Amino acid sequence: MMRRRSLLLIPAIVLLGHAQTVEFATVVSKLSSRTVDLPAEIAPFLTVSLHAKLASYVERVLVDRGSVVKEGELLAELSAPEMQAQIAEAESKVPVAEADRLQAEAQLSAAQSTYQRTAEAAKTPGAVAGNEVVLAQKQVESAQALVNSKEKAVAAAQAAVKALQSMLPYLKIDAPFDGVVTERLVHPGAFVGPGGSDPALLVVQQVSHLRLVVPVPEELVGGIVTGAKVEFSAPAFPHRVFSGTIARVAHVLDPKTRTMAVELDVANRDGALAPGMYPSVKWPARGTQAELFVPKTAVVSTAERTFVVRDRQGHAEWVDVKKGIADGDSISVMGNLKAGDRVVRRPTDELRDGAPLK
Repeated sequence: MMRRRSLLLIPAIVLLGHAQTVEFATVVSKLSSRTVDLPAEIAPFLTVSLHAKLASYVERVLVDRGSVVKEGELLAELSAPEMQAQIAEAESKVPVAEADRLQAEAQLSAAQSTYQRTAEAAKTPGAVAGNEVVLAQKQVESAQALVNSKEKAVAAAQAAVKALQSMLPYLKIDAPFDGVVTERLVHPGAFVGPGGSDPALLVVQQVSHLRLVVPVPEELVGGIVTGAKVEFSAPAFPHRVFSGTIARVAHVLDPKTRTMAVELDVANRDGALAPGMYPSVKWPARGTQAELFVPKTAVVSTAERTFVVRDRQGHAEWVDVKKGIADGDSISVMGNLKAGDRVVRRPTDELRDGAPLK
């Protein structure tokens, strides 16, 4: 009876020594690359509130909300009656100053003539007293100083006129760039400018070129690449994919949200997108250090452990690992592995540690 039991064990021993045929995969070292859905906000590339620099009244407003405008286009006209009176008053002072200058020049000419005659007479001994020549010279110097003063007065009067005239262009409000009028805040007859009740007249925004502001979480800022192209979608166009280019990085975290503001430049030639939209961005979460990747099917998880089966000189070796991020059909793992190791592509816990492989 004992002999029969020994013979029955022989097939089991043979089976344990039989090499199992498996498919291998190579452990790859690379930077992780995946996408994370992040919320974002669209803002105009340029925006400006147009104000009246002078205390004035609104005469005409040539645009309204939604008007498309070109750089330099006239948007509104203002009037300032008091300024015209100020210009007229300043202009009236110029000829008065000119007349004073001419009178001073005449006095200078007379003083110079007197000095020349006195100096010539002084050449004859005893003809004139010596101090008369000095007095005549002082009169010339005084007349010259008066002329210089009057010339400065003329220049000041002319400058006052130019200064007032240079303010006249501020009565015309022009578009500072190509864009769209998004707010109209005044109507004809309103008093605006310093002391006016309405601080702004119009708001113009550039919407053909937009900023997409993305709050990037702290753990993802290491993978930001300036110039990279990023795709996003807007709720208003669920079946359309837009894209922008990473252009500006804040380089500082918001202490409340622990995110860093990153701006993308977005071309909006057809005007589909609008400031204020909240699109969803497919943010590229790039790793900063190389990680080890294996096929997802190579990782076995049981109640006790998570492992891969490595080929060690033709035999199975269970290697405990921790799973990381997924990248397509691969997944990053951390454990006693190195790039180039061969692992079983589709192992099971029935493939025991130390079993022969082929």
